[in-house]
Amino acid sequence: MMAAPYLSWAQGRAGVTVFYVAVGAELLRYATDDQALTLTKQAVTRMPEAVQYIWMHPRLPLMYVAFSNRYTVKDGDRHGVAVFAVDRQTGDLASAGAPLIVPNRPVNITLDLAGDYMLLAYNIPSALTVHRLHPDGAIGDMVQQAEPIDAGVYAHQVRVAPSGGLVVLPTRGNDPTPTTAEDAGALKVFRFKDGQLSHETSVANGTGLGFGPRHVDFHPTRPLMYVSMERNNQLLTYEVHPDGIGAAALYTKPTLAKPEGRLPVQFVGPIHIHPNGRFVYLANRSDGTVDFGGRKVHGEGENSVVAFAIDPATGEPGLIQTIDTHTFHCRTFSIHPGGRMLVTAAVAPLDVREGDAVKTVPAGLTVFGLGEDGKLSFARKYDVEVGTDWMFWCGMVAL
Repeated sequence: MMAAPYLSWAQGRAGVTVFYVAVGAELLRYATDDQALTLTKQAVTRMPEAVQYIWMHPRLPLMYVAFSNRYTVKDGDRHGVAVFAVDRQTGDLASAGAPLIVPNRPVNITLDLAGDYMLLAYNIPSALTVHRLHPDGAIGDMVQQAEPIDAGVYAHQVRVAPSGGLVVLPTRGNDPTPTTAEDAGALKVFRFKDGQLSHETSVANGTGLGFGPRHVDFHPTRPLMYVSMERNNQLLTYEVHPDGIGAAALYTKPTLAKPEGRLPVQFVGPIHIHPNGRFVYLANRSDGTVDFGGRKVHGEGENSVVAFAIDPATGEPGLIQTIDTHTFHCRTFSIHPGGRMLVTAAVAPLDVREGDAVKTVPAGLTVFGLGEDGKLSFARKYDVEVGTDWMFWCGMVAL
């Protein structure tokens, strides 16, 4: 089975890829050079509210932007999906109609492989909806589901498997706090046909306590799914069957160089498989602070990209590298379709201690080269001024 080509169209101009970065409600566009490993800022487009996630139509030059003011305004009340036409020569964006307004924050968005349906995942309250798309890509009515959907606790992503017949909804759950009990996590798996979600199953480690999946990615040619476990700092591997995924993980791998050093805050973030299917990458992210001289500075924790080689016979991932991002809290990263460049995006600046002094490390984009052996080499960092916003999403788009 073959995966859809990143955030791209099935047909596009060979070698022309642009990189989009969301800072609050502003979507920045950069030209990419995967030989020189550079980004060149070109334009900024204003979205209705802060960007949550973006997905491209598989055939048409259309971009679907999930937005929300939930994290910028307490009790945010404006959420939805905006559609933009993408100029295939430049990457310029133009509004393609009034946005779809939804009742809660759509934390993640995807389309099926044919471009017939749009799926939205909501985190609070956790939910999953399906919407028809017209032949021209316009958003149609929500599909009323024949079976009830249990969306677990804190859905964080939705993906359609490469076969087109399965949908996976990672629900992260929540760690316990001094005043609240832990919420269980799970991988919610559905069969998918004609916009209907059915035969729901919940895959977890028994009760789901201590099980916190964030994102999944599918192998481009093998029936395997790789899972970033946000609350566990682990990479899991599952078999993918025509009617679901395996009940238990085939492989479980730690992502941290020092698994015991998780405090004050340490999580796994995004996950992406290399275009050649030989490697899988995840981001470790930490932005927890401690007091120092009356200021909040970063405590212990890892901010890194970890690279795993995928065994060609078994699909087992084996750690080959851990490399610093030179930033804090990489929420998203993206791999150039050519497979020679990876860029991470850190959400915000953070103060750090240097001896008896304190300095601020700006938010930024970190560019890495990718070798034939799957290992990364640091090329450069571009500082990005985010003000009071966050750099929440990034992605490569082949024009």
